[in-house]
Amino acid sequence: MEQSGTSPLLLGTVQDLASGVVSALRGGDHARAAALTAVDGGAQSLLVAAVRVLGADLLLPNVLSTTPPDDTDLTLFTRAVEAYPPRADAAPAIVWSHWAMHRTLRRLDAPFPGRPAEEPDASWLFEADWRFLTHQLAVLAALALPEEDSPVVRVARSRPLDVARGFVRAVRRRDWQQAAGAGRWLTLLPGVPDTLGLETGLDFVQLMGGDDPRVALQVEAARLMRAGALV
Repeated sequence: MEQSGTSPLLLGTVQDLASGVVSALRGGDHARAAALTAVDGGAQSLLVAAVRVLGADLLLPNVLSTTPPDDTDLTLFTRAVEAYPPRADAAPAIVWSHWAMHRTLRRLDAPFPGRPAEEPDASWLFEADWRFLTHQLAVLAALALPEEDSPVVRVARSRPLDVARGFVRAVRRRDWQQAAGAGRWLTLLPGVPDTLGLETGLDFVQLMGGDDPRVALQVEAARLMRAGALV
């Protein structure tokens, strides 16, 4: 859900949250936001906004392990869903990101504010060229989950070669976040050519992604799902 005008302070908080998710995916502490909550009201608002930017992946370790989330994480997650509903003119990816957060609460049998979000329209992806498709799927990488089904997932399943092509392009362009998100999708798609060398490609993306925990989050998620492992 990241916007072009996102402030450095907000981005830093998003990075901190993503680092906590990576730690949990690697078998560390599953309480990702608790350590950040001992702050004043303004910083609390910033934290809620950062949870909305990171989106459904805040609770990814719980989804993959089917374990209840930490109470603090769940409270912040629910507050973010409630505080940042999509505007009427929101881009489709933002609407789908919000829906993914609702979907995560349902998967975890957790309460959520208001009525469940209705499944958004995905027609904007049906005729998308492979570049735009890969970009949008990378933005919506939180939807790339085992046994998940939605129109976005079905579009991705029908176009593995296009996503593979987009993955290669993202690597060549050194767009590590897009490459990592596309790689996460590719771990779940049928018909991905062996010649892509996805595992080696993901290793390279993580190496070149450096210290960006959002890249590491997607790569760790891809590896866990590819191995069929649980957190």
